[in-house]
Amino acid sequence: MDEQIVVGDTQYEGDRGSERTPVFVQFESKAFRRAVIIVMVLLVGLKIALYVYDALGSFLFLLLLAWLLSIAMEPAVAWFANRGMRRGLATGIVGLLLLVATVAFTVLFGSLFFTQVSELVKGLPDYVAQFVTWLNTTFHLTIDSTKLLDQLQITPSKVAEWASNIAGGVFGVVGSVFGALFDGLTVFVFAFYFSADGPRLRRAIGSWLPLRSQKVFVTVWDIAVTKTGGFVVSKVVLATMSAFFHCTFFYLIQVPYWLPMGIFAGIVSQFIPTIGTYIGVAIPALFAAFDHPLNVVWIIAFATVYQQIESYVFTPRVSRATMDIHPAIALGSVFVGFAFFGPIGAIIGIPLAAAVIAIIETYADRHELVPELQVRTKGEKRPKDGDAFSGDPALVVPAGKPLSDVVPDEPTGPVTALDVAPDVTSDPEPSTDVTFGTHDDAAP
Repeated sequence: MDEQIVVGDTQYEGDRGSERTPVFVQFESKAFRRAVIIVMVLLVGLKIALYVYDALGSFLFLLLLAWLLSIAMEPAVAWFANRGMRRGLATGIVGLLLLVATVAFTVLFGSLFFTQVSELVKGLPDYVAQFVTWLNTTFHLTIDSTKLLDQLQITPSKVAEWASNIAGGVFGVVGSVFGALFDGLTVFVFAFYFSADGPRLRRAIGSWLPLRSQKVFVTVWDIAVTKTGGFVVSKVVLATMSAFFHCTFFYLIQVPYWLPMGIFAGIVSQFIPTIGTYIGVAIPALFAAFDHPLNVVWIIAFATVYQQIESYVFTPRVSRATMDIHPAIALGSVFVGFAFFGPIGAIIGIPLAAAVIAIIETYADRHELVPELQVRTKGEKRPKDGDAFSGDPALVVPAGKPLSDVVPDEPTGPVTALDVAPDVTSDPEPSTDVTFGTHDDAAP
C-alpha cells in the first residue's frame, strides 16, 4: 500500500471562520526508501572522506609534491633513457644529481643564509622605525613607530623568538628537522617510483578502465607529463638563473642580506606572475635605501636590464616545450594554492593550474566567433602568432564604442574607414571590399 505523508496545510476562510485542511502528497514507498538510503549513503561517504582527508591530508600533499617532482625529472630521465639507459638507473642518476646540488648549496651557503635571515629578523624593528621617521619627515605625519610595531606584532620578545628559531636550525628545533628530513625522504622515494616505474604504473591504472576511458586517460597523462613537466622545469631553471644573477649583483654592490634577498627575487619573479618581478625588486631596494640610497638606482637599472635579457634570450630557449597561462589565472592559482597549502602551495599552484588548463583546452569545444568578437579595439597589445583570441589584426575599431554599433548585424555594403582601422579603405571594387557576413541575399 502506498504511503501518504503530510507536507503542509492550506487555510480556508468562510462564514464560520477559518478551517485548516491537511494536504496529502502521495509517494511511492519503494522510491522514497531508495532516496532516503541514497542520501544517507552520501552523508556517510562525505563524513568518511573528511575523516580520511584529516588523517591523510599531509601524506596526500607529499604525494602531490612527489608527482610534481617526478614530472619535473621526466625530461632528463627521458634523455638518458633514449640513449640506451634503463629508466631506473636514469632516474637514480637524475635524483642523485638533484640531491648533490641541494646538499652542496646547503653546505656552501646554508649557514650564511640562515645567519642573514636571523639578522634580518632582528633588524626589522629598526628598519620599521627608520621608515616611519622618513614618512613623518617627508609628509609631515605623526605616526608613532612604537604603536605601529605593537600592531604589527614586531615586539622585541617576538623578534627574539623568531631569531632564535631561525638561528637554531632550519625549523628551530631538532624534532622539526627530523620531521622535515622524513617528509623530504618520502617525497624523494615516491618521486623515484613515479618516474622510474611510470610506464608500468600507467599501464596498471589503464587496466582498470574501459577502452573508451583508456584513450582519455592516455591523453591526460601525456598532457600532465609533457606540458606540465616542461612548465615546471622551465620555471625552476629560470628561477635558479634569476636567483644566481640577483645574488651576484646584490653581493657586488653590498646590499644588506644579499643571499636571501637574491633568492627571494629569483623565486618570486618566476612563481608570482605579473607583480612578482616588482615585488622581488622592491623589497631589496627598500632595505638598500636605508643603507646606501644610491643602490636603489643600481637595483632598478639591473632589474630592468635583466628582465629584457630574460624575456628575449633566456625564456625563448628554456620554455620551448612549455605552455602559456593567462596572468590573471596564474595569479589566482598562486593565491588559491597559498590558501590551501601555504607558501609551498603558492609555488605549486601554477603547475597544477597548467595541468588543468591543458586538459580543458584538449577536450573543451570552441566555436567560431561572430564578426563583432573578431574585431580588435584600439590600444590592444600586439597579437601573437597562433593566439586564437587576439582577433583579426586587419579589423580595428575605436575603443569604448559598442561593437554592435560599429559592426552592423546585416551589412549592406563595405565597412568604411570610420568604422574600422584607418588602414582599411572602402574601394568600389567588389574584390577589395572589407565586409562582415555574406551578401547571398543581395540582388545580382
